[in-house]
Amino acid sequence: MTADASRPRRPRALLVLGLSGLAVFVAFAFAVAANVEQPFTQPFDDAWRAFVGLAPGTGGESWALPMFFQYLGELPGAVLTILLIPIWLFVVRRWRSALFFLAAEFGGTLLVSQLVKNLVDRPRPADDVAANLFGPLFQVDHGSFPSGHSVSAGILLVGVAALLPVAKRRWWWLVGGLIAVGMVWQRTLINAHWFSDAVVGVIGGASATLVLWWAFATLLQRDYGKPLFRRTTPAPLDARPASPYEGASV
Repeated sequence: MTADASRPRRPRALLVLGLSGLAVFVAFAFAVAANVEQPFTQPFDDAWRAFVGLAPGTGGESWALPMFFQYLGELPGAVLTILLIPIWLFVVRRWRSALFFLAAEFGGTLLVSQLVKNLVDRPRPADDVAANLFGPLFQVDHGSFPSGHSVSAGILLVGVAALLPVAKRRWWWLVGGLIAVGMVWQRTLINAHWFSDAVVGVIGGASATLVLWWAFATLLQRDYGKPLFRRTTPAPLDARPASPYEGASV
């Protein structure tokens, strides 16, 4: 094998997928900003809210599964993604992976979520009692697009996958995909966001993280040989240093 063949490379597919997803995200942001009250997705968004959204007082928003997604995008989720995961990566000496994960979390949250939310400022669903439609069931800030919770789910989906060797990614794509779908469901269940805000939010968070994965790819590849969990295994018997008395006659 030549030196060039063994040298770490940045997979071009990550950049292409990431930039394509960001193009969709930006195009949708411009489309919504052009008519924040009635963007082109509004008829479907209205139909989805009528189908999925809960009315106040039902209690359907407060059982374990929707609350899991609620907390994942709030302080408990931030503690996990901004503190616990990066700290653990430093502990197991995967500092390159920790820097990538922090860059994805802060970059996605500040640029993809908060910056665009303030620039577009799409109104959130509001009460329409005559139509049996209701607004957010939890306290929220201004701006519906993009869903910050959904952006975080997209970052988590791709960010964790980037930490894993190829052979161990398949199970996470399934788990992470379910988290992303569940987040879209929960944000629309509680009327916090329009359906399109949540779906495109996942796309934006995942796409930005794909671009960062491409940028960090050669560094991450150096970490793949290091275990994510420390474990000490005894050396094989034949690999242990021989005793100075072994084989000696008495």
